[in-house]
This record gives sequence, structure tokens and C-alpha cells, in this order.
Amino acid sequence: MPQGRALQSTMALFSANNVAAVNDSDTRRAGCFLTGIPGLEHLQIWLSIPFCSMYVAALAGNGVLICVIVSQPRLHGPMYVFLSMLASADVLLSTATMPKALATFWLGSSHISFDGCLTQMFFIHFLFVADSAVLLAMAFDRYVAICSPLRYTAILTSTVIGKVATATLARSFIIMFPSIFLLKRLHYCRVNVIAHTFCEHMGIARLSCSDISVNVWYGLAAALLSTGLDVILVAVSYMHILRAVFHLPSRDARCKALSTCGSHVCVILLFYTPALFSVFAYRFGGRRIPRYVHILLANLYVVLPPVLNPIIYGVRTKQILEGAKQMFSKLAKGSK
Repeated sequence: MPQGRALQSTMALFSANNVAAVNDSDTRRAGCFLTGIPGLEHLQIWLSIPFCSMYVAALAGNGVLICVIVSQPRLHGPMYVFLSMLASADVLLSTATMPKALATFWLGSSHISFDGCLTQMFFIHFLFVADSAVLLAMAFDRYVAICSPLRYTAILTSTVIGKVATATLARSFIIMFPSIFLLKRLHYCRVNVIAHTFCEHMGIARLSCSDISVNVWYGLAAALLSTGLDVILVAVSYMHILRAVFHLPSRDARCKALSTCGSHVCVILLFYTPALFSVFAYRFGGRRIPRYVHILLANLYVVLPPVLNPIIYGVRTKQILEGAKQMFSKLAKGSK
């Protein structure tokens, strides 16, 4: 297949011109090389333009969103606190991947140390799991707001929100930290070239000549017990929300409730759809789906939702839009 020959030639070029890891000590000392997007090397400069634009837009949009929420006391409610947590995780997730990818595209700076690769892998997966947990918390927030509106302030207190934030970070750490040791225990004796724009768990594991079945099963279990479980709980929450909405007495109340949840549903679809498609296509698509499609999708799901989330909430949420106008008007007056 042309795609397979392109990947083989790319790996051969990297191994010939850079470092071939022939044993465990060489790999750990020499580090790894990221190929970028195999099969699309001739387009990487052009592909870097939209990716760079999206990354800058993600930093700007989420930065503004966080500043608006922090600067406006009336936006310190549970929903907006969770939204600021989502924006923070989005910025960190895109920053963990895009700068290195752009350096590979523009400067050919494909080398990364072994420990650096493990660190990048940990933070990418850690932040992805945290993102998913925040979306679950936001779904619970909407569930309480619509199904138990009179108990909303009593249930979602500042103490509860603090515990949710702590649990989100703790769960992500507990799930992803063992993956570092699962990778460190392996014996590496193959070419140290990762056909990707960033380091991820199975990409590193496949450089090993040891049995990686534990890594495979652990990765699958971690995905099912974190993101998979979150998807199920979010779906259950919205089933209850829709049932409660359609039992509301007036049409205006139903429209207002659906509009309130609309922004969150859009964000959920933006986050989970490309991520789950990428996971299932990677596991079950086999060679029918070119490798570069997997890598492009992987890059999209770490940069596209961070770009669109602030736009969705800024346009659909009146309080945030008004808060942004007030913040910029104060800045404009202060600069005069």
C-alpha cells in the first residue's frame, strides 16, 4: 500500500539520519523522534497554518473566557466555575501538543528525550481525562438546575465544587500515573521513531520488543473506566434532563431549559465525537483508514474543541457575552 510504503520510508530515513535504538539503554539515552504526519510530509508546512491559527485562537478565546469569569462576581456560580475549569484544561491540553507539533512541522525539530516523551504522554492523557470529568460535572450541574431548581444552591455549594475539582484531578492522576511505570518497565530495542506529532501511550509502548499486552489492556481499561463511564453518565443525566424538560408546564419554560443545555450539548459533541471516532477507527479500522487520518483526528480533538468552546458559550450565554463587553469597555476606558 502507498501509505505503508511512505511510513516505512519515513521511518527508514529517521533511523538512518538520526538514532536507531538497538537496546534499552540507547533508547532511554537517545530519546525518540516524532515523524509528524506520515504520508503528508509534503503538506506539513501548509497544515501547520490552520493548526497554528487554531492554537492561537484557543489561547486567546479561553484566556478571555477565564478573565471574564474571574473579573465578574455575578459569574462565580457553579456553572461558570466549571466552565473556567474546562477552559483551563483546554488551554493546557492544546499547549501540551501543539508547540511540539509546530516545531516538527516548521523546524524539523522532531527529537524529544525519553523522559520528555513520557512527560508529554502523561499530561496529554491526564488533561483529556480531566476534560471529560469536567464535562460530566457540567452535566450534573444542568441536571440539578433543571430537575431540582429549588435545591440548586444547597446542593452545589462552594465546598462541593471544591471537592469536585479535587476529585477530578485525583482521578486523572490515579488513572494515568501507573502508565509511566508500565512504559518504564519495558525493554526497548527497536527503532525509536514514533509515527505521530506527539507522544501517546501505545505509540511509546510499540517501540518496545517486550510483551506489551499489559499496556494494551491497561490503556483500554483506563479509557473505559474514565471517558467511557463519563459518556454513559452524561447520557443518563441528559435523559433525566429531557424527561424533566418535557414535563414543564409552559412552552416558554421548555424552550428556555433546552436553550440553557444547548451550549453544553454542543461542547460535549465537539469533545467526544472526534475522540471516540479516533479511538474506534484506530482499533477497528485497521489498514482501511490511512494512518494520517488517525493522526489528523488526534490533533483535531486536542485543538478544535478548545477553539470552539469559548465561541459557543460566548454566543449562546448572555451573561458571558455581557461580561465580556463590560470587561473590554473597562479596559478601553482605562487605556485612555
